[in-house]
Amino acid sequence: MNELMIRRACLADAETLASFNERMAWETEHLTLDAERIRLGVRAALEDESKGFYLVAERGGQVVGQLMVTYEWSDWRNGAFWWIQSVYVYPDYRGQGIYSGLYRHLERLARQTPEVCGLRLYVEQDNNRACEVYQRLGMTITAYRLLEVDFVIQRPDPAAH
Repeated sequence: MNELMIRRACLADAETLASFNERMAWETEHLTLDAERIRLGVRAALEDESKGFYLVAERGGQVVGQLMVTYEWSDWRNGAFWWIQSVYVYPDYRGQGIYSGLYRHLERLARQTPEVCGLRLYVEQDNNRACEVYQRLGMTITAYRLLEVDFVIQRPDPAAH
């Protein structure tokens, strides 16, 4: 089996990252997102690291997984949390340690970066499998709930069913 290589994504990865984001939105939330908006969003992050950065996992020269990192300043900690987002592993490569490799690489980077005070992510409420993976890697469920107002993606009202 080919060795797993983790690296920062570059502009040449933009189409793959956008495609993975589209697949992830459908698989996790049954959302069809605007493809052009996703492509522009991916390119914006790749061109401006102040927005975040992507890590990709390659096996045999093929990108098989990704995660994105964005930043949140914590005044309580005088440091930044790195938020893990846009996690996706191509189906044929799931269960082979791809995400674990991405996570461990990111954790090492974060621990080597003095202003980083921790890692965070959010997971869809019913995505128990992903939650179990995250917990096995050392993450814990917090007491916080995530609330939002989304001006772009309109979700169906669950109370309407």
